[in-house]
Amino acid sequence: MIRIGLIKERKSPADNRVAFTPEQCALIQQIYNDIEIVVEPSDTRCFADEDYEASGIELSDDLSNCDILIGIKEVPVDHLIPNKTYLFFSHTKKKQPYNQKLMRALVKKNIRMIDYECLTHEDGQRILGFALYAGIVGAHNGLMAYGKKFGLYELPRAYELKSFKDLAKYYETLKLPNVKIAITGSGKVAAGVLEIMAQLDIESIEPQDIIDKEFAYPVYTYLKGHTLYRRKDDLSFGRDDFHHHPEDYECLFKPYLSHTDILMNGIYWDQHIERLFEKEDVQQPDFKIDVIADITCDVNGSVPINIGASTIAEPVYGIHKKTLERTAPYLPTNDTVDMMAVDNLPNELPRDASQYFGVHLEKYVLKELLKEGSALIHRATICKEGKLTDTYEYLSDYAYE
Repeated sequence: MIRIGLIKERKSPADNRVAFTPEQCALIQQIYNDIEIVVEPSDTRCFADEDYEASGIELSDDLSNCDILIGIKEVPVDHLIPNKTYLFFSHTKKKQPYNQKLMRALVKKNIRMIDYECLTHEDGQRILGFALYAGIVGAHNGLMAYGKKFGLYELPRAYELKSFKDLAKYYETLKLPNVKIAITGSGKVAAGVLEIMAQLDIESIEPQDIIDKEFAYPVYTYLKGHTLYRRKDDLSFGRDDFHHHPEDYECLFKPYLSHTDILMNGIYWDQHIERLFEKEDVQQPDFKIDVIADITCDVNGSVPINIGASTIAEPVYGIHKKTLERTAPYLPTNDTVDMMAVDNLPNELPRDASQYFGVHLEKYVLKELLKEGSALIHRATICKEGKLTDTYEYLSDYAYE
């Protein structure tokens, strides 16, 4: 019998998501006769302890007799149980300074660390994540901010409606003004944004049309790949080439700055990739964007006026276009840009996000976790038996004391 423990989230601020819902736990125990799931009680989890008990799942404050421990965010060092297998987002693969203590503890405590971020298919495509719901909530919050800024309509917060189903129901009676929306990105974040566009019946238009035409109804254009970047030398675009040599590419977003009302940004960014625009562009008189939902939320990244993450409680702050200083949000003026930069958006719809995550965890990972010699699990194992695995030896100076 293999015992799997769902651990209580202890990182601050508290995270209310979970890897498996009560129903999923019950189904797993029904399908896999050799698995038993134990849940550590939590008063912040989006599913109550009683929900797990009602599904026939054991609750226990002591998970020391579990073989595999599963969470979402980083586990505080003093709560790590030695000699166990852990699955969570460790945020260590890029040598994040704030988690070096955690990385060293994982090695020292002889923990087998399987990182969700490193669970990939053979072609490198990630298997697990909450990006879809980040896109859904981020798009909703961007539209909420625009309506509130100009007093045109009101949208409740996603967490007030509690589920995506309730969100979609609310949209049935919402009529938006004739805004122009630009969406950037090509991954699950963008897929979530596009889901909101579909739910609201916002019309899709070609990129050039957002520049050349006016519309009497809300529209969006979707910019990715060759419509957003091109090589500086021959003006071509190659996906693999772009990912390996982003410094050879220029960004094509600037023509949209004077024709877009709302930007919903979902692109992956690093310092070698050109930003969508620069700070001085914001100071130009033809900069038209009133609201930016920076869903991937890279501070001073692809959106250079992202000066810091906002919170679910206060998701929006303003930036004055001339001074570039922070201001109050929702000022009904064209002199400011409202920035939505929440970095934990899926926590607004935690039950839906957890359900989505758990489906993929069970479908693609659980069987692999139970068998010997899984290539998928090996690719995601950062350390085991007191040392880094071969793939992650580049972390040596970071992981070893």
